[in-house]
Amino acid sequence: MLDPSGPVLTDDDRRRLRHPAAGGVILFARNYENAAQLAALTAELRALREPQLLIGVDHEGGRVQRFREGFSPLPPMRALGQLWDRDREAGRDAAHAAGYVVGAELAAHGLDFSFTPVLDLDYGASSVIGDRALHYDPLAVGALGSALIRGLAESGMAAVAKHFPGHGFAAADSHVAVPVDARPLADILRKDLAPYRAAIEAGLAAVMPAHVIFSQIDNEPAGYSRVWLQEVLRGRLGFTGMIFSDDLSMEGASTAGGVVQRAHAALQAGCDMVLLCNDPGGQDRLLDGLARNALAAPERAARMRHRGGRDLRRSVAFRKAQDALQALA
Repeated sequence: MLDPSGPVLTDDDRRRLRHPAAGGVILFARNYENAAQLAALTAELRALREPQLLIGVDHEGGRVQRFREGFSPLPPMRALGQLWDRDREAGRDAAHAAGYVVGAELAAHGLDFSFTPVLDLDYGASSVIGDRALHYDPLAVGALGSALIRGLAESGMAAVAKHFPGHGFAAADSHVAVPVDARPLADILRKDLAPYRAAIEAGLAAVMPAHVIFSQIDNEPAGYSRVWLQEVLRGRLGFTGMIFSDDLSMEGASTAGGVVQRAHAALQAGCDMVLLCNDPGGQDRLLDGLARNALAAPERAARMRHRGGRDLRRSVAFRKAQDALQALA
C-alpha cells in the first residue's frame, strides 16, 4: 500500500501503482484540495488497473483527520469516552454517528475505508496516542469501538482497528523510536485485548498491529511477530479478516533492516498487506524486492471494498448523525 505524492498523480505514481506488487493506496492531507479534486483522484486510481486498488485514509477525528474542508469536523475520540462517562447510551449513539458520517462522506468521494477505530487504551503514557484513544476502560473502548464499527458498516464501509495488541501503555512514539512494553501477557490479554474481542464480534474487517515490542512475549515488534498475529490474533481471538502492517518507514519498524526486509518480516509474520509511506525511493526498492503481489488473501481484500450504493449524505439518517457530532463538539 503506497501513498501518491500530491493531489494529482504523477507519472512515477502511476508507474508504482501499476506494479503487480502494489495493492492499495493510502491518502494524506497533501492529497486533498477539495471535494471535486478528491473524487477525480480516486476515480483515476480506480481506473488504473484490475483488480482495482484499495483506497484508504487515516480519518479518525481530532488531530488525525486528513480531509477537512467540505467534510464534517470529527471530535477526538476521547470526547466519545467523556460522553460515555456521563451517559453510556449517548456515548454509544455518538460513536455510531461518527462511524456513519465517516463512512458516508468517504464513500461519496470514492474511498473504501478508514484506518479506524483506535482501540488503544488510554493509560496516559503515550503522547502519540493521547486523545486518539476512546477511554482507559476496556469495557468502554470495546463498546464505543463496536458502535463506531457498526456505524461504518451501515454506510457500507469496513473498519480497521489499531494498534494491535495496544500502543497505549508504551510511552515512546513508534514514528521516531522503538517502543517496548514489558508487561506480562496476562495483563495484556485481560486489558488491551478485551476491546478486540468486542470489535471482532461487531464485524471488524481488518487490524493494524503496533510497532511495539512486548518483551515478555516476543523479541519482535507485534507487526513482525507470529506469536501476536498467528497465535493470538488468529488463534485465540479467531480473527479471519485482513491484517495491514503499520507504515514500514517508521522507526518502530527498523528492527528488521531495510524496507524490503521489513516487508518480508511483516508478510512472513502474517500481514496481508504492508504500508510504506513518505519514501518514494524506498517504494521503488520495495516493489523491486517483491516478486509477486504481496496480498496473501484476496478474499480478505474483497471485504475491504466499499459496499454502499447511493450517496448517504442525502439521507435523514446522515443529517441526524451530523447533528449528533456537532452537539458533541
